[in-house]
Amino acid sequence: MYDICCVGHITSDKIVNTRNIMHMPGGTALYFSCAVNKLDVNYLLVTALGETEMEYVKYLRGKGIEVRVQPSMHTVIFENIYAENQDERTQNVLQIADTFTMEQLLDVEAKVFHLGPLLAGDFNTDFIKQLSAKGLLALDVQGYLRKVVDQKVFLTDWPEKTEALQYINILKADVAELAALSGQKTVADGAKYLADQGVKEAVITNGSQGSIIYADGAFNEIPAYHPEMVVDATGCGDTYMAGYLYKRITKGAGIEQAGKFAAAMAGLKTMSPGPFVGTEGEVMSFMTSRAQ
Repeated sequence: MYDICCVGHITSDKIVNTRNIMHMPGGTALYFSCAVNKLDVNYLLVTALGETEMEYVKYLRGKGIEVRVQPSMHTVIFENIYAENQDERTQNVLQIADTFTMEQLLDVEAKVFHLGPLLAGDFNTDFIKQLSAKGLLALDVQGYLRKVVDQKVFLTDWPEKTEALQYINILKADVAELAALSGQKTVADGAKYLADQGVKEAVITNGSQGSIIYADGAFNEIPAYHPEMVVDATGCGDTYMAGYLYKRITKGAGIEQAGKFAAAMAGLKTMSPGPFVGTEGEVMSFMTSRAQ
C-alpha cells in the first residue's frame, strides 16, 4: 500500500530563446516526484515515455524514487519559444505520448492517486472511473484544458467534465483554468460549480496572491509565502500539490494546515532552479521565517 501514487507523463521540454536551445525533462510526473522525495511518504510514480528519453527515469531512480514505466511510442515534447521579452512565449506540442491504461495499476494500492495530465488524451474517463475504485483521486486539471491545433496550444473546456468530475476528491486549478473549466466569472462561483459536480476539495492557486481551498461549503484562504527572490517558478503548482497531499492524506492534517504547508513549500521552491529537493524541516523553517 502506497501513500501516494502519481500517474503522468514525463515531458521532454525544448526551450528556445534568442541565445540557445535547451532540452530538459518536465511535467507533473517529474516535479511532483522530486518534491515528495525527501518527505516521510511511501511513494510510487507511474509514467510513460519513449525509449530515447529513458534517461529521465534513470535520473529519478537515482534519487531513490520508485518508478514504473508504461511503454510509449513517443515522449510528450513541449516546445517553448521565448522572445527577447521573457513574458512573451509561444508553446507548441511536437510529440504526444500514448494514453495511459489500467494494466500497470491493477496491482497498485494507494491512499490517493494523483493524476497529472499534460494533454486531454492522457487519461480517458473510463480510466478515471476504474481508478477511483482503488483509492482517492486527486487531479491537476490543466492537461484537460489544453487543446492542440497544428501543434499550437489553446486553453479550452473539458467536454467530459460532468461525467469525470464526480470521481475526483481533490482538484487543483489556477484561476484561469478554473474559469475555463467552470464557465464562472468568480473564484467563489467556480469553486461552488466544482462542488456541485462532486469534487470534495477544490484547490485554486493564484501565484503570489495565495490560494483558496473550497470544501464542505467553506472557503479556506491560504496566504502565499514570499521568498526573498524568485529564481524559477516552473513546477510551483506541482510542488504545492505534493505538499498538500503529503500533509492532508499521509499526515491527516486539516485543510488550512495542509494548505499553508503546501504554499510554503511552493514559495521555497521558487528560490532555486529546477525541481524542489528540500526537506520537511526546511519547509517548516521557511514557514517560521515568513510567518503571516
